[in-house]
Amino acid sequence: MTSKTLKNVRPMGGPVTDLHVAEGRFVASAPADAQVIDCGGSILIPGLVEAHTHLDKSLLGLPWYRNEVGPRLIDKIDNEREVKVSLGLDPRIQSERHAILAMSHGCTHIRSHVDVDTHHGLAGIEGVMATREKLAGMVDIQIVAFPQSGMMTRPGTAELMDEALAMGADLVGGIDPCGMEHDPKGHLDTVFDLAQKHGKPIDIHLHERDALGWFSMEEIIDRTEAAGMQGLVSISHAFCLGAPDRAQVAALQERLARNRIHILTTAPASAPVPAVKELHAMGILTGAGCDGIRDTWGPYGNSDMLEKAMQIGMRNNLRRDDEVELALDICTRGGAAIMGAEGYGLEPGCRADCVLIGGETLAEGVVTHTPRKLVLKGGNVIARDGTCVIEAP
Repeated sequence: MTSKTLKNVRPMGGPVTDLHVAEGRFVASAPADAQVIDCGGSILIPGLVEAHTHLDKSLLGLPWYRNEVGPRLIDKIDNEREVKVSLGLDPRIQSERHAILAMSHGCTHIRSHVDVDTHHGLAGIEGVMATREKLAGMVDIQIVAFPQSGMMTRPGTAELMDEALAMGADLVGGIDPCGMEHDPKGHLDTVFDLAQKHGKPIDIHLHERDALGWFSMEEIIDRTEAAGMQGLVSISHAFCLGAPDRAQVAALQERLARNRIHILTTAPASAPVPAVKELHAMGILTGAGCDGIRDTWGPYGNSDMLEKAMQIGMRNNLRRDDEVELALDICTRGGAAIMGAEGYGLEPGCRADCVLIGGETLAEGVVTHTPRKLVLKGGNVIARDGTCVIEAP
């Protein structure tokens, strides 16, 4: 591993200085054999964190998919399950393509929800695990065993979830206990029982809106309290926190804060979103992700978490520089804390996972999100000028 001095760099947009790397971590003084990289006064931030995506299902590298899917959530889920077969989608190849694209944009940590169902079994888990192993040392990948097609509605899925967790999936996933499963008690009992059995955290998709979403969120909070899983539960999407009844939302957010339940937003244009300034003020850890990109659900997305920070800003009406910096914090430190990333940051002793970005200030870096000049993982270069050092399959 080559020691490095990042010369003429501005950590978090501050004054120009030099930072030093040895044995994969930032150190206080320059090693004798350091390779000097002149950063030309560019801003350095910690590695971007993609904390909610689906590596197993992107169509990157495949011919254009003509989307004619119905509008309901179940339409998209049922269609995708079938199209994976007709397209011959290989989750190992697709997850590697997706991860490499994220790395090219400065992503050093990824949390991926991976489908587990009775139609495809554990093929997605096996494929993403192979990508995680191949890219080890270049990007950290967490795998959420995700019952997208439901567990109560598809007998046998819970057993496959159990097997996925035993194989090495890192978290237990879940999905709309009422709207998708029509059995909130059965679904959430199963999710929390699996978490307790395997000693794994939880990350639940909650698309349900307004009162239905509030009910499911209360049930999640109740089980978190009962199981003593404070700090180990995340809720993804959480559209119900964007409801107009702010008094009801405030009461829920107080309970989320007390139980250290995290929120992961994808800042979609077509749904209510959690108010990130309120979450920040209450001390609720918030991360973000690009969700599915270029898949059978929709043609959008490029796995660029700087662009996602801009979208969070736009959806939350964040206009001041300090507010845009909050959006960036969600896409870096917030996601890293939720993922439990060890040694994350730019201080001496932290892992040298970092990104050079363009712009005079952090806010300008977010809104322009120019190609990343340099990306380091553990002190090693993984991307330059927007291109990963390894080619996608």
